[in-house]
Amino acid sequence: MVHSALLNVMMAAARKAGRALKRDFGEVEKLQVSLKGPANFVSAADRRAEETLYSELAKARPNYGFLGEEGGTREGSDRTHRWIVDPLDGTTNFLHGIPQFCISIALEREGTIAAGVVYNPATEEMFVAERGKGAFLNDQRIRVAARRRLLDAVVACGLPHYGRPGIALAHKETAAVQSRVAGLRRFGAAALDLAWVAAGRLDAYWEREIKPWDMAAGIILVREAGGFVSDCDGGQAMFAKGHIAAGNETLHRELLRVLRAAAAS
Repeated sequence: MVHSALLNVMMAAARKAGRALKRDFGEVEKLQVSLKGPANFVSAADRRAEETLYSELAKARPNYGFLGEEGGTREGSDRTHRWIVDPLDGTTNFLHGIPQFCISIALEREGTIAAGVVYNPATEEMFVAERGKGAFLNDQRIRVAARRRLLDAVVACGLPHYGRPGIALAHKETAAVQSRVAGLRRFGAAALDLAWVAAGRLDAYWEREIKPWDMAAGIILVREAGGFVSDCDGGQAMFAKGHIAAGNETLHRELLRVLRAAAAS
C-alpha cells in the first residue's frame, strides 16, 4: 500500500516509540509482582514516548504545532498544521500488564483531521487513514460493520472514575444502552475503541470526558472506513465538548437516540 510521505513519517514515529513501549511493557509485567508496583515506571515510559514522537515528527515538519497529553501545547510557526498525540492511550491497562494500549497520532490541517495513526505495539496492529484515501489495518482495507440493529450490536463505552463529573449520567446511559444491545464492552483505550469500530470489530462506541488526543486519530479512521462520528448531541464539537459517538450510519443514529433519551430521563 502506497502512503503519503507525511503518513509514512507518522507510522515510522509510532513504530519507534512503540519499540520502547513494548520493552517497557515487558518490564511492567515483571513489576506487577513487586510491592511498590509499576506506577512511576509507567509515567516515565509515557513521557519518554511523547518525547520520541515529538522529536521524530519535528524532524520531518519542524514548523508544525504539537498538542500532546503529557507536554501540552507547543506552538509552531505554521499555524495551519498541528500534530495531536497521545503517547500511551490505555495507561491503566499498560500499568496492569493488559495488552490493550496504543500510540495515537493525528495530523490536523486548518481545523480538520487530515491523517491518523493508531498503533498497538503489543499486537503490532497499525491502523492508518488519510482523508479521502480510506482506512487500513496493516495495509488491509477496513470498513465499519454492516449490522443495522442495536439488538445485534456489540458496543463499547468509557466510564468515568468515581469522584469525577458525569457518574450519574454514565450510569443512566450504560443502563439504557445495555438493555438494547447484544453486548456492552469497556476496554479502556479510546483510540483503540475507535480503531476497532473502523475495523468492524465493534459496531458502535461512545464516551464522555475525553480529550482531543484520545479521539483525533480515531475520528478519521472511522470516517474513512465508512462510519459516522459526532459528539453525543449529534454535532461536530467533539473536541470542545469532550465527548464522542461513532458507528455505521444506522447504529450511530440509533445510539444517539438512546443517549438522548437517557440524558433526558
